[in-house]
Amino acid sequence: MTGTHTIVLPGGGYAEHAAHEAEPVVDWLGDIGVRASVFRYPLRARHPEPLNALRAEIRRRRAAGAQRIGLIGFSAGGHLAGLAALAPGAPPDEAVDFAVLGYAITSMETETYRPARVILLGEDAGPELRRSTSLDSLVTPQSPTFFVWHTAEDPYVPAEHTYRLAAALAAGQVPHAVHVFAHGPHSLGLARNAGEAAIWTTLAKAWIHEQA
Repeated sequence: MTGTHTIVLPGGGYAEHAAHEAEPVVDWLGDIGVRASVFRYPLRARHPEPLNALRAEIRRRRAAGAQRIGLIGFSAGGHLAGLAALAPGAPPDEAVDFAVLGYAITSMETETYRPARVILLGEDAGPELRRSTSLDSLVTPQSPTFFVWHTAEDPYVPAEHTYRLAAALAAGQVPHAVHVFAHGPHSLGLARNAGEAAIWTTLAKAWIHEQA
């Protein structure tokens, strides 16, 4: 995958960076022939600081020679990846070509996983701010392609988040793949030895190679 660089965004509720969703994911990507790096975005920071930091990292990677940029994000990192891929106003050197989201927070309009929303948007975030940071409201027919996966049993970020984004991608006729596995907790990372959900890396490998 010459010319493609993938940025890994670990989860942690915008309060921490989950270690098992960082370097181990980069190692897996390297094993399947994908250049990748971890980006530790600002924590306990208000929107748009994390988004601006990620966009600066995308610019840096493009300036270093990356022709295509992919993002892989988990939970809150998946939310940030989706924002970078979908939020308006990004110039060409900040564009995202594809995104992989694992059990991502996609909506700031639901009440699920409130702690991350409070950190990012504040206790009293109004409807307009919450909607403008909800991924399903940002999809357009020009949005990049997505691979999204979740488990139906996730107690922290319900699969509703993935269904909302998937419905918006379908309505916008944006190419996408969606996988919801019956069993598994939140924060699976590579999901090794996690039953059926462990297959997500095999599915994602083929999909990522299609994006090269």
